[in-house]
Amino acid sequence: MKGKLEMITAMLIFGSIGVFVRNIDLPSLEIAFLRATIGGLFLICTGFLIKHKISIKAIKGNALFLILSGGALGLNWVCLFQAYKYSTVSLATISYYFAPVFIMMLSPIVLKEKLTKAKVACIVIAMLGLLLILNMGDTGLDTSYNHAKGISYGLLGAALYAGVVLMNKFIKDLSGFNTSMIQLNISALVLLLTILYQGNNNFGGIGLKSVFLILLLGILHTGIAYFLYFTAVKQLKGQSIAILSYIDPISALVFSYAFLQETMTFAQIMGGVFILGAAFFSELT
Repeated sequence: MKGKLEMITAMLIFGSIGVFVRNIDLPSLEIAFLRATIGGLFLICTGFLIKHKISIKAIKGNALFLILSGGALGLNWVCLFQAYKYSTVSLATISYYFAPVFIMMLSPIVLKEKLTKAKVACIVIAMLGLLLILNMGDTGLDTSYNHAKGISYGLLGAALYAGVVLMNKFIKDLSGFNTSMIQLNISALVLLLTILYQGNNNFGGIGLKSVFLILLLGILHTGIAYFLYFTAVKQLKGQSIAILSYIDPISALVFSYAFLQETMTFAQIMGGVFILGAAFFSELT
């Protein structure tokens, strides 16, 4: 029961990210960098406090995949936060949850897994769902957004996250906690180098409200949520983890409606049901 409560709490925290990011007055790149930095440092401190062991030999052996997946993780956040800026949190979340579909499509190539008829059906249903949420002709949509651009960023973030998941399959002899801790710190470094390369940053004019929300994003939504997630994973079966993980997108839709007054057209609601349903059933097949 404790593991389930920890997983549910982690998913609810993840589900509220969009509401917080929407209220941070910084570009997506800087937000992602600060999230990775604070979250990574939090997990390092937590690792020391709980005396979590880590193998230097294992880090060296997995260096390539850790660097690539860490970079992809940071860039995936940038894309997701951009999706929040250009579209509603609900549509950004649904498009981002196309990641399991990308994993299904790439697994036969990358992991040499068999693509079953059930998984093919899930991919087709998810594609149908994507067509429905891309239906921009309905007058029920808020025209102040650039939904096409936002959904495109969400799908790009989903593709990057799928890459992280697939690369993690090749990482050996490192716990999920240690892998995430390293990936977060690599993400922070990659994003910092990107900011420096661009030659401009927007940290100077940040207000107290944004500082507070960034601290919450780094500590609560990253450090604490990741810690709860990996603590729960140790206690739960794979199917329970898969089922409970869908609290994240569903709660994101609820939070976006409750706190941001965002709505969706009937076609987009059905599209969301198709995408999330296809991703859910793919976990069970």
